[in-house]
Amino acid sequence: MDLTTGSILRQILRCDLSVSAHKLATIILDGIAWKDGYNGLERGTAAFTLSTLSDIMGVTRQHLTTLLAELAASELRVERWKPNGKFAPWLFRFGCVADESPQHLTSTGGDTSLYRDSNNKTIFSGKIEIAPGSNVHRTTWAALIKAAKAALPCWNVDTQAIWDRFMAFNEARGNTCVPAGFLLGFMRRWQTSVGRPPASPTSVSRPKSETENAEAELVHLTRSAPAANRQFHAADLQRRIGHVAYKDRVRAMVERFGCGEFAATLAVHGEAARRREISP
Repeated sequence: MDLTTGSILRQILRCDLSVSAHKLATIILDGIAWKDGYNGLERGTAAFTLSTLSDIMGVTRQHLTTLLAELAASELRVERWKPNGKFAPWLFRFGCVADESPQHLTSTGGDTSLYRDSNNKTIFSGKIEIAPGSNVHRTTWAALIKAAKAALPCWNVDTQAIWDRFMAFNEARGNTCVPAGFLLGFMRRWQTSVGRPPASPTSVSRPKSETENAEAELVHLTRSAPAANRQFHAADLQRRIGHVAYKDRVRAMVERFGCGEFAATLAVHGEAARRREISP
């Protein structure tokens, strides 16, 4: 079967699935990358967190797992795997599709696919001027970074933080202008630890022992409240201290450890659990 929207959709409709499983299959289909590089994905794959799918479907995580098992056992043979760490999105693929040669990247003329070669890829083209301290949101690159990072190791890192690290990386090597493709490559090689981005330029000069101690403390805090219960923890803590105070704690944790917002949120929950403000 060809890798096109129309052919996969027809296969979904032919399968003997529950109504909810049909809906889940079309949601996954909607996120498929039709060319290498779309949102940083390989061709034929889609990226979702289970919590995102659960919210879109309006079902519990347990029911979602049952639906994914139904799709995996069906003729669609939906596969999923997680190559970028515990907190990164799952990658999905329709195993029933036999991928074809690179020149056939779009639907044939007789297919009713919604995707075409001209608009289905996150394109990093042109040149980037290296200007440390610049605001990425005043450039054309902010939207591309946000779209591409969804399935990359830096998926939970702030767009401005990615831009600042890229600027610092090239400034240190004496580069004043680089191909835009370097930015995507930089994002793909992003190194993370417990969901945190690489050290910022100001933290590079920290003594190694101080950095290691801070990282160990962050790990300890995030483990004090299981990530699987983070939505319940967030709701409980916000009921106790208020939404504004909750957001202030998250921001303070980001500044304290220089980590991403997701890791900071888990650390806030862990600290609250240790203070017995919420249950672990």
